[in-house]
Amino acid sequence: MNVAIIGARKDRNGIGGFIARYFHQNGAQVTCVLGTSEATAALAAEALAPCGIKAKPYRDYTDMVEGEDLDAVAVASPAETHYAFLSASMERGLSVFCEKPFIDPARDDVPGDLETLFHLARKKRAAVAMNSQWPFCLPSYERLCGTLVPGEIRKFFIRLSPLSAGADMIPDSVPHGLSLLHAVLGAGTVHDLSFEDGPGSLGISFTYASSFSDCEVSMLLVQEKQQPRTFSFGFNGLVAERCIDMASYEISLAFGEKQEPIPDPLNLCVRDFVEAGASGRHPVIGADHIIATSLNLKQIYDAYTHPERTTWKS
Repeated sequence: MNVAIIGARKDRNGIGGFIARYFHQNGAQVTCVLGTSEATAALAAEALAPCGIKAKPYRDYTDMVEGEDLDAVAVASPAETHYAFLSASMERGLSVFCEKPFIDPARDDVPGDLETLFHLARKKRAAVAMNSQWPFCLPSYERLCGTLVPGEIRKFFIRLSPLSAGADMIPDSVPHGLSLLHAVLGAGTVHDLSFEDGPGSLGISFTYASSFSDCEVSMLLVQEKQQPRTFSFGFNGLVAERCIDMASYEISLAFGEKQEPIPDPLNLCVRDFVEAGASGRHPVIGADHIIATSLNLKQIYDAYTHPERTTWKS
């Protein structure tokens, strides 16, 4: 698999470089990177060289896709650029691995955008995946906290620590919680939304109604700028916390006195996409997952940013 990385420079969340490294580790060829200028593209390519990645820098998307023999693109640019890159790549029959949020929820017609993109993907037989990686650590969570039985799940909590503030916290962080809910309970609808603003924080509460149960959801988003940033989640009050050794970047989940090392779930998400491409199966975080959670995200974002939101605490 020959892959281009769109947004490989360590900027904003800086995840593009990690995505490139994991594609390389999982046997793909990262042949090129796209930057917003010749200088930023060159810096991104230089940053990947110590990992054994020889990526040609480009500043123009069309020049890149016409100059390279690509199978896929990884979109790690800012969310407001995703739709254009996704549409152009799918039109060319390229498979896409896209950082969350798949589509910027600030766009006017997210349902229409999703319909257009996945019509293109089916027409061109392009594989599509989203990097919302935490469902890949659910087996480790179950070993710590017990087997998840969808029909018995009544509560879900997640605490995330985005770099952003205000409304930008929602597209930066909420997809992780929605992906965990979808992975365990399947597609669901969002009801009874409420928000609570605090200094550098945002609380979001709602009911996630699925075919299995009505689950009461609490999401706490707290702005943090220093690594390692806090992350924890759990079902029915059993909350596990992510721990990171910053020297080795070894990751584990901890619950009470128990702790279990886990692979980086981003690596598992990239590996799944590469393996899906090789075998012809659909990625785990694929079309159904992306469509359902993107619609949930749009509803939550609009409820927060729109003046007619129904329940509000300040």
